[in-house]
Amino acid sequence: MAAALIANLLYSTGFVLEKRALTAMPSVSVRSPARLLRQVLGSPLWIGGSLALAAGFGAQLAVYRTLPIAAAQGIFVSGLVLLLLLSSVLLGERTSGRERYAVAGILIALLMVVLSLNEDNDTVGHGAPVPLILTVCLPSLAAGVWLYGSAERRAKHRHRMPTAGVEYGVAVGLLYGVSSLAIKGVSSYLTTEDIGGAVGDLLRSPYPYLLLFTGAFGLVMSQAALQRCRASLIVPVCTTVTSLFTAVLGTLAFGEALPHEPVRLTLRIAGTVLAVSVLVAMPKHDTAPPPPSTAPKELTSG
Repeated sequence: MAAALIANLLYSTGFVLEKRALTAMPSVSVRSPARLLRQVLGSPLWIGGSLALAAGFGAQLAVYRTLPIAAAQGIFVSGLVLLLLLSSVLLGERTSGRERYAVAGILIALLMVVLSLNEDNDTVGHGAPVPLILTVCLPSLAAGVWLYGSAERRAKHRHRMPTAGVEYGVAVGLLYGVSSLAIKGVSSYLTTEDIGGAVGDLLRSPYPYLLLFTGAFGLVMSQAALQRCRASLIVPVCTTVTSLFTAVLGTLAFGEALPHEPVRLTLRIAGTVLAVSVLVAMPKHDTAPPPPSTAPKELTSG
């Protein structure tokens, strides 16, 4: 539990620091990854944010060793409250009423998932069949990259409303969902005995290579998305997709059984359905500023 709360703090701080650094940079693009890397690596503020995120991944390894996937994701998403607080104070971002209702709905949904947990009966899975992991992860990676490219193409249309970042958040969330499953897989190889053999087994598994792919593509995609969109919207969407992906597919892949009691099962299913419904209902565009009025002023008689 302590590691999960620390991961929340590190993730929220990292995203906000990166967003603040990116705001001061020239426009970045996924089409020029080398230029993007030169820009971000030249920013001490961005480096601080990325180090916080990396430490959050380290804390996540400890969490997956001791908590079921669904329980871990429920705690991770509670960090949205801290993220919204930091983005308001440090970035000056303001959320609309509809977005605040959506975030409240997400938190309620994930509270339902947490209430469905039972420490005595919930088991922690430590392995998954490789064919099943690849069947889950490879199409998800392809879908995330395709969705991001589609959002980029639509954003280039001159008369299109400014995007709020939902499409970007879903795309990056899919990549981070695969990354979470890979971290869960890596955690199963952590041991204090026969370290050489464990490293060899790990390198023969798909998890390090999934992490490399999601790390490289997730870095480039998330930075461009963060620069274009508000952190207070894109990060909650990304987190929701990541959590649902990891909790649902990870639970199945790693053999962590669903609750048997009707009340707990209902809470978990209802929470998942509510989170998906909120995600679908979130606004897809920011409100464009009204054009300046060109109508002549009425003359008033003296």
